[in-house]
Amino acid sequence: MNNLPEPVRVVQLPDGTPAYSDHLPATYQPANTAPQVIHVHQAPPDRTVQRLALGSGVGAGAVAAGVYFGPLLVGVLTAIAANLALLALVASACAWGVVTVVKSVSDTKTARKRR
Repeated sequence: MNNLPEPVRVVQLPDGTPAYSDHLPATYQPANTAPQVIHVHQAPPDRTVQRLALGSGVGAGAVAAGVYFGPLLVGVLTAIAANLALLALVASACAWGVVTVVKSVSDTKTARKRR
């Protein structure tokens, strides 16, 4: 019934370096355990960015802020781009209208002079 993956632990490799238990080198086999087969659809999500951020001294709050504000920033930039596109469309329509009116007025003046 309990099919949750086991929590990720930090283990000590034979050369003394620490490593996460879900990303051990292929040559490392902990003592008294059978090789574990993990299918692709059961593999845990990649945590590379979080590990880099946490390993470089950035706290978990910064990682959480990146997770929260990343999509929010994409949404805001998309909304700004949509607003600018709409503004450009309105400006081009106004410019087209002004050019059309000016041409019409100048054609009318030219036609009056010819009479």
